[in-house]
Amino acid sequence: MSATPQRSRWVPVLLAALAAILVAVMGGLATDIGGWYRNLVKPAWQPPDWLFGPAWTLIYALAAMAGVAAWRGATDAAQRLRVLLLFSLNAFLNVFWSLLFFRLQRPDWALVEVLFLWGSIVALIVGLRPLSRRTTAYLLPYLAWVSFAGVLNWAVVRLNPGF
Repeated sequence: MSATPQRSRWVPVLLAALAAILVAVMGGLATDIGGWYRNLVKPAWQPPDWLFGPAWTLIYALAAMAGVAAWRGATDAAQRLRVLLLFSLNAFLNVFWSLLFFRLQRPDWALVEVLFLWGSIVALIVGLRPLSRRTTAYLLPYLAWVSFAGVLNWAVVRLNPGF
């Protein structure tokens, strides 16, 4: 009888990990750092390309942890639905930014979209904090990274007129 509660405790962890992996794979598939990207003028302060993979991996892991903490803190179906909706919106906007920037080669459109992505992270922090205060700690690095990415996106648009 104790195996069922123990097993059900791991279900949110596995689902959050799978969701994070799915978003990471979809974003990765949308990201093409081929000739077009390499020919963009980028600011001198841009991190090396190899750093983006580990940074996003850490962010996705922390977001999954935030999802699990919020899910476990939810006391009813309405709160769990809020967790799912906020994370779903954020996942969509996360992948959509990569599509705009890399696939459609429109950093200018991505610059507008990053404002919505940033807002979705704020919505996660504010909307999930009542369910678990840990979500804030888990999501602040994501907010910081997307803030930095937004400034970097702006610099790319500024340095590459004509979009």
